[in-house]
Amino acid sequence: MAKNASMVSQSEQEQLIEKLGIFKIQGRDKRGRKVLRIIGKVFPAKLVSVEALGKYLEEKIFPNFGERPFSVVYVHAGVHRSDNFPGISALRSIFESIPVNIKDRLEAVYFLHPGIQSRLFLATFGRLLFSGGLYSKLKYVSRLEFLWDHVRRSEMEMPEFVYDYDDELEYRPVMNYGLESDHPRVYYAPAVDYSPLSVYSMRCIA
Repeated sequence: MAKNASMVSQSEQEQLIEKLGIFKIQGRDKRGRKVLRIIGKVFPAKLVSVEALGKYLEEKIFPNFGERPFSVVYVHAGVHRSDNFPGISALRSIFESIPVNIKDRLEAVYFLHPGIQSRLFLATFGRLLFSGGLYSKLKYVSRLEFLWDHVRRSEMEMPEFVYDYDDELEYRPVMNYGLESDHPRVYYAPAVDYSPLSVYSMRCIA
């Protein structure tokens, strides 16, 4: 019989989140903000409860930001509703449970590889589902090359499947939109990065 969140203890759920590397703070964007990278494909939606996820974020992730602003890179490639998508109501519950001071310091959410369905859904219901101005901070990014305009590439590790998915988009030019938003507050020009490159690189820069 398949397991679900009610059959796994909360501590085991938190350990699973840690083991899968769903949430990682990696480097900074080109405005100097720390970046929280989220890999949607590996999220075990059926095994992790909203309570366990909220506790993990509160104890393991949020304290690392201190009092400084930060941004999020959410990778949507490979996400399927039946396997690794927790559901809109769960997402809203998680967001609403985040402390106000953390929400206020979140300045940008880069949504990498959005699907047509997710774009349409958020365009229709995004403002209703997410309070605190989160929707206005959402930036759709269709390709990795556009993400690197805003995030320091040498400091951001991406799983190989993300690069493979991005390569597939070469054959789907209609999806090649760059950086977009459903609201007028999006910015297109990349910020200037005056800092030296990180001493490490997760993938060779072409």
